[in-house]
Amino acid sequence: MKIDLRWKYNNMRIKKETEWKAAFLMSKDAFEPTVMFFGLTNLQATFQTIMNDLLRDIIEAENIAAFIDDIIVGTKTEEKHNNIVEEVLKRIEENDLFVKLGKCV
Repeated sequence: MKIDLRWKYNNMRIKKETEWKAAFLMSKDAFEPTVMFFGLTNLQATFQTIMNDLLRDIIEAENIAAFIDDIIVGTKTEEKHNNIVEEVLKRIEENDLFVKLGKCV
């Protein structure tokens, strides 16, 4: 099974006291974004680290892999598969991430 996340790293909150680091100038003032946006240095690596931390125990114990916004689950039995997928989806929901159903297989 492949699970694809929607609104991944480009909607992760920037830590309140560090928003100024991503600021850029506009015609009249500086804009300090509150969420990460494409083009920030190491954005994908940061999100990969978050996914690894979020799913670390499942990745180490089961047949699961996470690559940036894709999570792949492969098991031998349907019961085990359902349990792992249920746990992964629970963690996704708890961390305010969303699944793009149209890209899941």
